[in-house]
Amino acid sequence: MDVNQRIISRLATELSVRPEQVAATVELLDGGATVPFIARYRKEVTGALDDIQLRQLDERLRYLRELEERRVAVLAAIDEQGKLDATLKASIEAAETKQRLEDLYLPFKRSVVPRRRLRVRRG
Repeated sequence: MDVNQRIISRLATELSVRPEQVAATVELLDGGATVPFIARYRKEVTGALDDIQLRQLDERLRYLRELEERRVAVLAAIDEQGKLDATLKASIEAAETKQRLEDLYLPFKRSVVPRRRLRVRRG
Protein backbone atom coordinates (compact mmCIF):
# COMPACT_ATOMS: atom_id res chain seq x y z
CA MET A 1 0.00 0.00 0.00
CA ASP A 2 1.52 3.32 -1.02
CA VAL A 3 1.63 6.44 1.16
CA ASN A 4 -1.43 8.10 -0.38
CA GLN A 5 -3.55 4.98 0.09
CA ARG A 6 -2.42 4.71 3.72
CA ILE A 7 -3.35 8.34 4.34
CA ILE A 8 -6.74 7.93 2.64
CA SER A 9 -7.45 4.78 4.64
CA ARG A 10 -6.45 6.44 7.91
CA LEU A 11 -8.56 9.53 7.19
CA ALA A 12 -11.57 7.37 6.34
CA THR A 13 -11.22 5.52 9.63
CA GLU A 14 -10.68 8.69 11.70
CA LEU A 15 -13.64 10.53 10.15
CA SER A 16 -15.91 7.46 9.90
CA VAL A 17 -16.52 7.88 6.18
CA ARG A 18 -15.91 5.72 3.12
CA PRO A 19 -12.43 5.71 1.54
CA GLU A 20 -14.03 6.68 -1.80
CA GLN A 21 -15.35 9.88 -0.22
CA VAL A 22 -11.91 10.72 1.15
CA ALA A 23 -10.18 9.94 -2.16
CA ALA A 24 -12.61 12.14 -4.11
CA THR A 25 -12.19 15.00 -1.64
CA VAL A 26 -8.40 14.71 -1.67
CA GLU A 27 -8.46 14.86 -5.47
CA LEU A 28 -10.58 18.04 -5.36
CA LEU A 29 -8.34 19.65 -2.72
CA ASP A 30 -5.21 18.74 -4.67
CA GLY A 31 -6.83 20.29 -7.74
CA GLY A 32 -7.07 23.62 -5.93
CA ALA A 33 -10.69 23.55 -4.80
CA THR A 34 -11.41 25.17 -1.44
CA VAL A 35 -13.40 23.61 1.39
CA PRO A 36 -16.34 26.06 0.99
CA PHE A 37 -16.47 25.41 -2.75
CA ILE A 38 -16.44 21.64 -2.27
CA ALA A 39 -19.08 21.83 0.48
CA ARG A 40 -21.41 23.88 -1.69
CA TYR A 41 -20.86 22.69 -5.25
CA ARG A 42 -19.34 19.21 -5.10
CA LYS A 43 -21.60 17.31 -2.68
CA GLU A 44 -22.26 14.64 -5.32
CA VAL A 45 -18.53 13.96 -5.65
CA THR A 46 -17.78 13.80 -1.92
CA GLY A 47 -20.83 11.77 -0.97
CA ALA A 48 -22.45 14.72 0.82
CA LEU A 49 -19.69 15.40 3.34
CA ASP A 50 -20.52 18.55 5.28
CA ASP A 51 -18.22 21.53 5.69
CA ILE A 52 -17.09 20.45 9.19
CA GLN A 53 -16.05 17.00 7.93
CA LEU A 54 -14.34 18.59 4.92
CA ARG A 55 -12.39 21.01 7.09
CA GLN A 56 -11.29 18.20 9.43
CA LEU A 57 -10.28 16.13 6.43
CA ASP A 58 -8.29 19.03 4.95
CA GLU A 59 -6.45 19.71 8.23
CA ARG A 60 -5.66 16.05 8.90
CA LEU A 61 -4.57 15.54 5.30
CA ARG A 62 -2.02 18.35 5.62
CA TYR A 63 -0.79 17.00 8.96
CA LEU A 64 -0.43 13.43 7.72
CA ARG A 65 1.38 14.54 4.56
CA GLU A 66 3.80 16.61 6.64
CA LEU A 67 4.30 13.62 8.92
CA GLU A 68 5.11 11.38 5.94
CA GLU A 69 7.57 13.93 4.49
CA ARG A 70 9.30 14.24 7.84
CA ARG A 71 9.37 10.46 8.26
CA VAL A 72 11.21 10.11 4.93
CA ALA A 73 13.68 12.83 5.92
CA VAL A 74 14.33 11.26 9.34
CA LEU A 75 14.86 7.80 7.85
CA ALA A 76 17.27 9.23 5.27
CA ALA A 77 19.22 11.20 7.89
CA ILE A 78 19.64 8.24 10.23
CA ASP A 79 20.49 5.91 7.35
CA GLU A 80 23.11 8.39 6.16
CA GLN A 81 24.76 8.12 9.57
CA GLY A 82 24.76 4.33 9.23
CA LYS A 83 22.73 3.88 12.41
CA LEU A 84 19.42 2.70 10.98
CA ASP A 85 18.55 -0.84 12.04
CA ALA A 86 15.36 -2.82 11.47
CA THR A 87 13.93 -2.11 14.92
CA LEU A 88 14.46 1.64 14.67
CA LYS A 89 13.06 1.71 11.14
CA ALA A 90 9.93 -0.14 12.29
CA SER A 91 9.49 2.29 15.19
CA ILE A 92 9.84 5.30 12.90
CA GLU A 93 7.41 3.87 10.37
CA ALA A 94 4.90 3.16 13.16
CA ALA A 95 5.10 6.69 14.64
CA GLU A 96 1.58 8.16 14.70
CA THR A 97 2.47 11.77 15.51
CA LYS A 98 5.15 14.29 14.62
CA GLN A 99 6.13 14.50 18.28
CA ARG A 100 6.73 10.74 18.50
CA LEU A 101 8.76 10.90 15.30
CA GLU A 102 10.91 13.72 16.65
CA ASP A 103 11.38 11.86 19.94
CA LEU A 104 12.73 8.86 18.02
CA TYR A 105 14.99 11.10 15.93
CA LEU A 106 16.38 13.15 18.83
CA PRO A 107 19.35 10.89 19.71
CA PHE A 108 20.49 10.97 16.06
CA LYS A 109 19.98 14.67 15.40
CA ARG A 110 23.07 16.55 14.47
CA SER A 111 23.64 20.07 15.63
CA VAL A 112 22.59 22.47 12.88
CA VAL A 113 24.73 25.37 14.11
CA PRO A 114 28.42 24.60 14.06
CA ARG A 115 30.20 25.46 17.26
CA ARG A 116 32.50 28.41 17.14
CA ARG A 117 36.12 27.90 17.86
CA LEU A 118 37.92 30.41 19.96
CA ARG A 119 41.18 31.80 18.79
CA VAL A 120 44.05 31.30 21.10
CA ARG A 121 46.34 34.28 21.31
CA ARG A 122 49.94 33.52 21.68
CA GLY A 123 52.12 36.31 22.53
